[in-house]
Amino acid sequence: MKKITVLGSGMVGRIIALDLSNSYLVTVVDYNKNNLGLITDDKVQKVILDLSDQNNIEKVIVDADLVVGALPGYMGWDSLKTVIQSGKNTVDISFLPEDAMKLDDLARKHRITAIYDCGVAPGMSNVILGYHNRLMEIESFECLVGGLPFDRKLPFQYKAPFSPIDVIEEYTRPARFKEKGSIVVKPALSGPEFVDFSGIGTLESFNTDGLRSLLKTMDIPNMKEKTLRYPGHIGYMRMLKDSGFLSEKEIRVKNVKIRPRDLTSELLFPLWKLEEKEPEFTVMRIVIKGKEQQKKIKIVYDLFDVYDEKTGFSSMSRTTGFACTAAVNLLIQGKFKSKGVFPPEYLGQKEGCFEQMISYQKARNVLYKMKVEKEN
Repeated sequence: MKKITVLGSGMVGRIIALDLSNSYLVTVVDYNKNNLGLITDDKVQKVILDLSDQNNIEKVIVDADLVVGALPGYMGWDSLKTVIQSGKNTVDISFLPEDAMKLDDLARKHRITAIYDCGVAPGMSNVILGYHNRLMEIESFECLVGGLPFDRKLPFQYKAPFSPIDVIEEYTRPARFKEKGSIVVKPALSGPEFVDFSGIGTLESFNTDGLRSLLKTMDIPNMKEKTLRYPGHIGYMRMLKDSGFLSEKEIRVKNVKIRPRDLTSELLFPLWKLEEKEPEFTVMRIVIKGKEQQKKIKIVYDLFDVYDEKTGFSSMSRTTGFACTAAVNLLIQGKFKSKGVFPPEYLGQKEGCFEQMISYQKARNVLYKMKVEKEN
């Protein structure tokens, strides 16, 4: 039986480990004893280890056939590089700020396959676009996505299913879009729009830097990604940003140097912490417009997933985790054999991979509903 090591046992890391343990020998590694303690399935081997030490990563993955990276973004680059240097195939979901493609030569040298950004968005949004880009001439791509609690509490009306410091990146990193074939840069939190969703109501979208690899890999003239929140949330985050609370520039407070962003993250964590068994949902809408067989069409994908009471898994951990484990199975089964570092859209372009990823998640009740409309 194949051996898989999962680095990180946060909300998403746990579901990845548990899902994969049904088919493989799984070891999950984390420094946080409390996170590891939430995994009660005896099939999963648990190891307490400081993963900021790259020597520890090298040791713990030595027997693995594949490694899953489920660490916070700021740890993603170092851990991904170490895994590649160790000659291990890997699927990574850490939202690392660096360009993972810079490790492509290293991955080719070690003859391994590394898939990064393999969550829901980025992740399945890329897979879907890659699939349709192989079949049609695409003129525009839009992705709206967000994870929210059902219980709306002022002022933020938000809970974070992962590290608040990673969420803050969405509010500060300039958003890169494609407009008429050119890359344009817009401020984060700009371009607010109200969008209606059946069963949810009205949400508010704003510009975020979610296209990432698509800006380089997809020759599509118009592309954008926006994040969804409850109306009113943007105003509070703009206030924090404009006041300097999200700044990375160190300031001195009573002879102590601190980064305002670090302080803000610590203060927001208890307010944004998604509690175990707290009902929440993930919503995503993808709109692709273009020509198929010389006919103009619009393809719309809608995802609406909610907290699973039976398993206790949050929707964000389900939609992110099962996308990752679907990709893991593609690599383990030899369905994707190319060597190097690849964003998820390349999985979508590989014949059969898109269908398997959609089917895999459907079996776990993560449903991507598609409709096709003719355009004049």
